[in-house]
Amino acid sequence: MPTSRRGGGDDRPPPAITTTGLRKAYGDKTVLDGIDLRIPAGSVFALLGPNGAGKTTTVNILSTLIPADSGHAEVAGHDVAAAPDRVRAAIGVTGQFAALDDLLTAEENLLLMADLLRLGKREGRARTRELLERFGIADVATRRAALFSGGMRRRLDLAMTLVGDPRVIFLDEPTTGLDPRSRRTMWETVRELVAGGTTVFLTTQYLEEADQLADRIAVLDGGRIVAEGTADELKARIPGSHVRLRFTGPADYERAAAVFPDATRDDEQLALRVAGDAGLDALRALLDRLDGAGARAADFSVHTPDLDDVFLALTGEGAKETTR
Repeated sequence: MPTSRRGGGDDRPPPAITTTGLRKAYGDKTVLDGIDLRIPAGSVFALLGPNGAGKTTTVNILSTLIPADSGHAEVAGHDVAAAPDRVRAAIGVTGQFAALDDLLTAEENLLLMADLLRLGKREGRARTRELLERFGIADVATRRAALFSGGMRRRLDLAMTLVGDPRVIFLDEPTTGLDPRSRRTMWETVRELVAGGTTVFLTTQYLEEADQLADRIAVLDGGRIVAEGTADELKARIPGSHVRLRFTGPADYERAAAVFPDATRDDEQLALRVAGDAGLDALRALLDRLDGAGARAADFSVHTPDLDDVFLALTGEGAKETTR
């Protein structure tokens, strides 16, 4: 991954996307209310939020499809407002629905994109062959896109996005409607792209997808970024980590309950729920305390909040609850 060597000893990767105070409204409805982002090159950034939060609007502004009302944005080093043509030359966009011509074959769709990008006949054909092989659709290259399954249509759609070898790719809910196998195939493709230095800006409704792919995640709600960080950092903001201890006999159960008087009891199952940090050091300390009390647990399990918990806590009604 490239690193920045600019003044001040900053070794962070250079940004592929930056926004400052990005705003957009439709009439009296504010969709984006001052969005600040810095997305390093060669990374996956996921933007999460409920329906209508402004995710697609953000993608549309950054990909030059619509203008912002105010604020500043740069993509691949180019000002989105002042140099939209340079931005378009550096990006690829895959929307929520596959942008294919169903009357054309897979090969013809890719060749059409190469022609639109003015690659030249020889280069366009070479690029088409490469992408057909890369996405595992070379054996159906002469089949019309209308006959493709949902997963194959998505793979072809992403292949078309890559014809121009973009430095930044916007994936707006790219796996919507796909079965789990096709979704995981798409994840592997995204990982390969990023390993090659491409930057991916992802919006998704599948929180597992963001957890699996994203280097950093931002949660958008009410037109504002309400949280940003790695998946682990976001999970750590939400209370609920605990260890569940189960015992085979009442004697061990009661000795453990005396050691952890604040634990939640389950007398029927002879189980205790001990709240706190579920990290390795904390778990070792917990087991040492049990051992010191002479209480032997039959088994234990560690529970930590997931991105579903983060999403519910930080957006909509959940956000109101956490701020009370």
